[in-house]
Amino acid sequence: MKQLILIVLLMFAFQSFSQDLETYTYAIKGKDTLKMDVYSPKRIKKKDSLPVVLWMHGGGFSGGSRANPDEVRLMEYLTENGFIGISISYRLLRKGKPTGFGCECTKEEKRFIFANAAIDYLDAANYVFNNAKQLKIDTSKIIAGGSSAGAEGMLSAVFMKDYFMADAARYQHLKFAGVWSLAGALMDVNYITKTNAIPTVMFHGTADNLVPFGIAPHHFCKMQQPGYMILYGSKPITEKLDELGTSYYLHKVIGGGHELSSIPFDQLDTLLEFINKTMLNSEVIQTEKIITKSILQK
Repeated sequence: MKQLILIVLLMFAFQSFSQDLETYTYAIKGKDTLKMDVYSPKRIKKKDSLPVVLWMHGGGFSGGSRANPDEVRLMEYLTENGFIGISISYRLLRKGKPTGFGCECTKEEKRFIFANAAIDYLDAANYVFNNAKQLKIDTSKIIAGGSSAGAEGMLSAVFMKDYFMADAARYQHLKFAGVWSLAGALMDVNYITKTNAIPTVMFHGTADNLVPFGIAPHHFCKMQQPGYMILYGSKPITEKLDELGTSYYLHKVIGGGHELSSIPFDQLDTLLEFINKTMLNSEVIQTEKIITKSILQK
């Protein structure tokens, strides 16, 4: 009898914290059918209008999935805390390419990849905006998020759309409430201005050998290599935000590598508090958390 009661209680707990999942096609581009998984709180009400995190997964523009286990876990966390979580697919334009996305991939190809990733992200955001009532989303509270390659594409969409596309005006109605970047970077930090600067969360390791923490070549390619291209990582981005008086939360790991692109599940409660205060309630908070990799490993 006790076992039966326990099973019933566990089933009730699971139902209480589970979420609804719906998949939508937001664009078809050539052979790519681009989809998004929309996770909503199970007990969402018909007239609810909730904040949303629009997430772009990593994978070097050649792999990864919107349904990675970590992405799913993050979406579930968001729904348990009053958000809608959306994980998107996008064109993996380096998939199957022998030169990958490193130093043998030319600067011109990299610029093309960033541009198209930004377009895909903006098209996903546009779908969310145009279907906000059906999705029960507050369009003034769209938070842009991404990891590694996804962070690069997302940051390019938020801050550099005018650089990458001639018809950027068609996205001008999209206003993001904030940014959440894990090991991301921009091609030019000077595209962050007083008019587009928004509260930003950034996680990065100072010894990341793929996406620089500071100002350095992508993948630390040498100048004579085809893929030599300077990127501006989390340090110059947060310095720019500081200069503009904009909120930021920088989690810097001294000696940390590209593993900082992983979703920091043990710190989500702290990040959610920052997001609620700055991105949803307009408080100005500038925080830099500095730890060392050696301490993390103990």
